[in-house]
Amino acid sequence: MSNPSSVCDQGVFNEIFDAQSEALRNYLYYQCGDLQQAEDLTQDAFVKLWKHCKKVLLEKARAFLFTVAKNAFYNQVAHKRIVLEYKKKAPRYVETETPEHQLEQKEFMVQLEEAINALPDGQREVFLLNRIDKKTYKEIAEMLGVSQKAIEKRMHKALVKMRKTIKNI
Repeated sequence: MSNPSSVCDQGVFNEIFDAQSEALRNYLYYQCGDLQQAEDLTQDAFVKLWKHCKKVLLEKARAFLFTVAKNAFYNQVAHKRIVLEYKKKAPRYVETETPEHQLEQKEFMVQLEEAINALPDGQREVFLLNRIDKKTYKEIAEMLGVSQKAIEKRMHKALVKMRKTIKNI
């Protein structure tokens, strides 16, 4: 049974939705410039809130929504950046490589994307900031407000997990 002031209560959840959905959507729209993407991210954030309603305090629901939505948006941006980087590099090799090699390369890129997406949020964030944005561990630590040692540990765990994921695929 849920507490009447709990996020898990349907009425309370509806109130949160009514009060926060437009502000969240607008925030995301200002970030991405795409209304459909902003609406999708807003819906995804509310779905996550519902799934984790027992863990989220009522007072923290707004912060939870904005954090989840912001992180989802950043993950989409990072994914697009990876795709663009790959597209920039791919045409150089297309003319000289065999079709089999091209197919293997495409399959590997799919595996790599799946491995990156399977990482926990903290590890994925550190991996993408380091490997895509070319940030140093020190810069990442300053951005995230944690020690450089914590960043090194996250990166190590991310690389170990990715190796295992790619081998198993």
